[in-house]
Amino acid sequence: MSRQLDDLESILRQLIEEHRKLLAHMEAQQAAMRSFDLTSLDRITNLQESSRLRIATLETRRRTAVAQVARGLNIAGELSLTRVAQLHPQRMRELMRLRDELKEVIGRISSRNHVAGRLAGSVLGHLNTAVRLLAGAVEQAGLYTKQGVPHVSARIGMMEAVG
Repeated sequence: MSRQLDDLESILRQLIEEHRKLLAHMEAQQAAMRSFDLTSLDRITNLQESSRLRIATLETRRRTAVAQVARGLNIAGELSLTRVAQLHPQRMRELMRLRDELKEVIGRISSRNHVAGRLAGSVLGHLNTAVRLLAGAVEQAGLYTKQGVPHVSARIGMMEAVG
């Protein structure tokens, strides 16, 4: 049982480290977005995807390790990390510390993603409006100036913008 708990603690440490890397990649991505550095943005996006894949693999390993602990204790069903810690009081402090640290890093990632998602939604909304305005102006037959430039009405009303 001790070896299984050692494996579980090791996997939790790796998960924490990988989540920290993902958080650092997210911060770098936001910096690249602010400076419009497209090559860095592409590179960082690939690094983020690699981190996500490693996290998924580690999460599968964590679930397997918890299932092995549950089998060793003859407990049916899925076992939470808190319950594993309660069943092993000698390892409780370390398991709970790792759990809390992992939750804290995941919370920071979640918060950062929420803000980035709201920003992206806002930018896409503005882009959608601009494209609709442009498409509406292009699809209507209009007059052209002597220089060959289409003459667009000075004002496009709200109904034309969303129509």
